[in-house]
Amino acid sequence: MEARTPLATAVVAIDGPSGSGKSSVSRAVAARLGLRYLDTGAMYRAMTWWMLTNDIDIHDPAAVAAVADKPQIVSGTAPEGPTITVDGKDAAGPIRTDEVTKAVSAVSAVPQVRTRLVDLQRAVIGAGGIVVEGRDIASVVAPDAAVKVYLTASEAARAARRNAELLGVQATSVEATRADLARRDALDSGRAVAPAGMAEGAILVDTTELDRDQVVDHLLALVAEHVR
Repeated sequence: MEARTPLATAVVAIDGPSGSGKSSVSRAVAARLGLRYLDTGAMYRAMTWWMLTNDIDIHDPAAVAAVADKPQIVSGTAPEGPTITVDGKDAAGPIRTDEVTKAVSAVSAVPQVRTRLVDLQRAVIGAGGIVVEGRDIASVVAPDAAVKVYLTASEAARAARRNAELLGVQATSVEATRADLARRDALDSGRAVAPAGMAEGAILVDTTELDRDQVVDHLLALVAEHVR
């Protein structure tokens, strides 16, 4: 049997708030290294979308908890085109709506939801060879990850980037986006279970003044340094 290289079994954990550049950077790093990729935030969005389409009161934690085990969520791991399905249906578009964005923090705060999705995430991670992005990867999902990175950026930079992503999807102002980011940050960092934040041992990378390629190069250097 051919021996696997350290990189082939490594887990690269990339955490950070929305707009910090996690998704594009994580996908690029995974592609450059020939690793799989997992967007855990998409899984929480998928759960939220299922709750909304099934008329579950997302502001009733007990109601959400009671059905958290029902949706079948499957995440593809190809960095060049990650997919996500819910009960066999393509959910990549529906989970990015404004309605889901506004509801996802409430659903994500329910302990039964987090337990279910962390189990799914760990199953996907398996033996490694993957770049995983989210808000609690290094602290909860994969605390033994070979590389732990926390991406951040100024609130203004994050709002501008997030707004650019939304162009063509929904009309919104930068100020409205900035206010929504602040709202989500407060909810995610203040939740009782697995609050979002920088994990112990994570490397802080401020992307405010960096373009995507610069961040990718920096992360590739970190992986080369820590995975031997």
